[in-house]
Amino acid sequence: MARKTGSHSQITGPKVRHAAQRLFARHGFAAVSMRQIAGEVGVQAGALYLYTPDKQTLLFDLMRSHLEELLAAWQVQGKGIGPLRQLECFVRFHIGFHLERPEAVFIAYMELRNLSDENFAVIEALRKRYEDALEEILCAGQQAGVFAVPDTKLSMMALIAMLTGVNTWYQEGGRLSKAKVEEIYWDMARKAVAA
Repeated sequence: MARKTGSHSQITGPKVRHAAQRLFARHGFAAVSMRQIAGEVGVQAGALYLYTPDKQTLLFDLMRSHLEELLAAWQVQGKGIGPLRQLECFVRFHIGFHLERPEAVFIAYMELRNLSDENFAVIEALRKRYEDALEEILCAGQQAGVFAVPDTKLSMMALIAMLTGVNTWYQEGGRLSKAKVEEIYWDMARKAVAA
């Protein structure tokens, strides 16, 4: 199948991904067709298959890329010394990273049900690596007597849900700055673990 004149894989491939991400976040994966994605990009529907084998693979690639980027950014993030400082770094990192990627975050959390079992297992493993980083901080704090949580896994899930929830209401230029939101959420997280 011939490419559209002026189409280049380095240009059109990312456009396909951006269009799919925008449409999936706005309308939901199930409601979006390959034809709609092609229309957003400005190519024929058949041309999309030069860039992805199917819609499922496109969703999986978007989720995997988001989580790999998240893990890579956390890996190089300064974490400080001691569980309390590490928890603060995690809270501020999580909010800062996610607020800059609202569409990717929405898809990563809301479209899991649309993944094949095989793709879900890969995404779940990546999510677990990130969640484990927070649970390790909580365990270290618990052992050091700095945190008092009844269950580190449950506490980890509650904190992740609270932190990710910022994306549902935060608006750039609104009443609170990102820095103020990070500060308030850090205070709530610290109190939640009884530090």
